Amino acid sequence: MGNNDYGAAISSLEQATRLDPNFAIAYASLGTIYSNTSKPTQAAEYTKKAYDLRDRVSERERFYIESHYFEFGTGNFEKARQVYELWAQAYPRDSVPPTNLSNIYGNLGQHDKALEKMQDALRLSPRSPLSYANVVDSYISVNSLKEAEALAHEAQIKKLDSPFLHLLLYRLAFLQDDTAGMEQQVAWAADKQGLEGILLDLGAGTAAYSGQLGKARGLSRRSVALIERALGKEPAGSCEAEAAVREGLFGNAIEAGQRARTALALSAGREMQYGAALALALAGDVNRASVLADDLDKRFPEDTYVQFNYLPTTRAQLALIQKDYSSAIDRLQTSVPYELGTQGNFGFTGALYAVYVRGQAYLAARRGQEAVPEFQKILDHRGVVRSEPIGALAHLGLARVYALKGDTAKARATYQDFLTLWKDADPDIPILKQAKAEYAKLK
Repeated sequence: MGNNDYGAAISSLEQATRLDPNFAIAYASLGTIYSNTSKPTQAAEYTKKAYDLRDRVSERERFYIESHYFEFGTGNFEKARQVYELWAQAYPRDSVPPTNLSNIYGNLGQHDKALEKMQDALRLSPRSPLSYANVVDSYISVNSLKEAEALAHEAQIKKLDSPFLHLLLYRLAFLQDDTAGMEQQVAWAADKQGLEGILLDLGAGTAAYSGQLGKARGLSRRSVALIERALGKEPAGSCEAEAAVREGLFGNAIEAGQRARTALALSAGREMQYGAALALALAGDVNRASVLADDLDKRFPEDTYVQFNYLPTTRAQLALIQKDYSSAIDRLQTSVPYELGTQGNFGFTGALYAVYVRGQAYLAARRGQEAVPEFQKILDHRGVVRSEPIGALAHLGLARVYALKGDTAKARATYQDFLTLWKDADPDIPILKQAKAEYAKLK
């Protein structure tokens, strides 16, 4: 469904709810559309309205409303999973339960299960462009790139193409270091409402991944403007939060704070607030980051991602800044079952940041042996990490661990991996200057 189709559907459903304020399934459908267009705050609002009216609907509609309320309204993924499982048992030919179960498992970081459920959905709806794209996405998440590429090609041959598939083709090209393939998808999206901004945001991530921060900033500014115009403030805020975290990771505290404030001015959605809080924590602004984290805790008490991923990561980073390394490590224990999960397909996804902060905490505590598997986990899950900057910085983390352990040969080789990846990087990035200085001491 394109942006114009979504707009028409929203208008029609809003008209239906004005004519009948008790039209529960219309509210639920609005919630789904807003979720699909990266507007989780509005999705939560409408699914809550539907949930309050759930006694007025059929059995299948009740499954739909309750599952979507837990998924998009409260963010309680375990409750959502239970309802989807019951729905699948009651209506085994319905493709919605396995599709959304796949999303749940992906959010929880269980990507093999997500792939299995999405393949079930494709068998039930073999002419669905979205089902094809979703299976391609699942293949990417488990690093099965050849299978993903083959299925994407099959979808296009069968004329089951979709905008989401082109986003995934860009991601495939990135993971395969295929510059021409990425450029092809950016060109395809040119002048397409909403899609152009999303592809530019992906391009910003690609540039930053190789340390080309100036280029990333330019692409990010353009993408935020286009996305805000086409899709609204909340998805634009997610991209701004992504940029803020990037600046914080690279050591640009002032820029991180500025981008965090801009993100918060655009939206108070949970991803934006988490991204802003984490960026401020990375920049050393303990007070403001703590206030944002506490507010997230109050606003989303049932939200699986907030309670077991966003808050532990932010508070661990705050402890790390304050040199309380044991507390940082302890705070991240609750995130372990969920740390491989990811949210969204552009903007700030938060993928494996808990793992990265844990690795940094072990490194700071001089517990190198325990830090190694954390950074390696990031390198082993490229299909989930995508172009998040921690995918590049994990090489540097490993190099620092090997240097700490006195393994000079491995340290030199791993520093070289990072410096090769950043061979075209902007020379004034603080973390790059530090890496070069550390490498020089090993020679």
